[in-house]
Amino acid sequence: MFLSVFDMFKIGIGPSSSHTMGPMVAAARFLDQMRAAPFHFAGVRASLHGSLAFTGVGHATDRATILGLAGFTPERYDADDAARTLADIKSTHTLTPAGLGTLAFNPTTDLVFDYDRTLPGHANGMILMATDAQGDITLQQVFYSIGGGFVMTEEELAAGKATDEGPPVPYPFKSAAEMLEMAKASGKTIAAMKRANEIARGGAVNLSRGTARLWQVMNDCIDRGLSTDGILPGGLMVKRRAKAIHDALLAERGMNLTAPHTINDWMSVYAMAVNEENAAGGQVVTAPTNGAAGVLPATLRYYLDHVPGASTAHIEDFLLTAAAIGGLVKFNASISGAEAGCQAEVGSAAAMSAAGLCAVMGGSPEQVENAAEIALEHHLGMTCDPVRGLVQVPCIERNGLGAIKAISAASLALRGDGTHLVPLDACIETMRQTGADMSEKYKETSLGGLAVNIPNC
Repeated sequence: MFLSVFDMFKIGIGPSSSHTMGPMVAAARFLDQMRAAPFHFAGVRASLHGSLAFTGVGHATDRATILGLAGFTPERYDADDAARTLADIKSTHTLTPAGLGTLAFNPTTDLVFDYDRTLPGHANGMILMATDAQGDITLQQVFYSIGGGFVMTEEELAAGKATDEGPPVPYPFKSAAEMLEMAKASGKTIAAMKRANEIARGGAVNLSRGTARLWQVMNDCIDRGLSTDGILPGGLMVKRRAKAIHDALLAERGMNLTAPHTINDWMSVYAMAVNEENAAGGQVVTAPTNGAAGVLPATLRYYLDHVPGASTAHIEDFLLTAAAIGGLVKFNASISGAEAGCQAEVGSAAAMSAAGLCAVMGGSPEQVENAAEIALEHHLGMTCDPVRGLVQVPCIERNGLGAIKAISAASLALRGDGTHLVPLDACIETMRQTGADMSEKYKETSLGGLAVNIPNC
């Protein structure tokens, strides 16, 4: 099994990898299908189902779908250009994607939120349709946004399409047990095995440049969040708090007022900065999703800024180790809140972050696996119940607490020798089973939990 570090960590836009990035990617793929088809098309339509319908407005799924059909992609997204394009579409009721001419599209009637029909393959389903001059559908494709910006067609999902198409890799572990066996047999760290796999597919230069770029975007996102205040969009009137908290922490440094637990505030503020940027539709990196995008950057920033002896030379090892753990979770369970609740998002992010931190602080493969298990275990059962369908409450603070748990898990694992009762594989399977048993009300539909118990929301 091979899932690249660049599959787990994708540069994109907020507020949601499954509900914003995924639909935009699906729309781009549909445009490619249209370009390859032997037909002339006059218009396009879209319908959103399941969680994409229930929380689509708060997650900007409608905007993302429209912009995707207009030719936008998450990697080359410009906010000002997007705003102009949306205004033009609303005014002209047309789209002009490259190579397809002018297509009729009325955002009011041609984009449907279907609350009554959940598609069978996944909670995040959408149907994209192309029509002829008479309005008859001549091309149709069902897409599923399965979390973390990953998108599959109906046919790909039914066929169980593998994610590791390409040359064989030297360490094809599909489970944590296999990962540890290969590490023991080879004498390599988890990061070293993951690096060898990545080089077998993409080369060493691409790996180094790519991971450096990922951290640059993550770190820049933290810095933007720490320097920006105001009110987040969406109507909840949630104030950005990261800047004020960060300013206070900086001021306290020279006042002899800092208590030992204040380090938790640093962990939290780094994560909150990222998720406030995400909530505002800014550029983020899926880690493994947008809703959980703050945990891993916060953990790595904590390491670089607050751990004596930390080195930027360890950034790649951190990201590779985290990606290895994230790949196991995705392959054997889920990273989608709409499929398994927030345990699959912030829980997975915490496991990845704990593993990465443990690795760069000298942990053995057994300790790294233990760190990931501790972090995931203590997110089991966590629901995804965003208030008003926005990726704000409880998501922003939850990322801060996820980072704290991740760092604590790494520390606990480093205090041991790697032996522990609950294997990571068992914890991942428990998360999968818990997600399958969880009511749909608590899986990114905003039909239960905090989403229905906050007054006036």
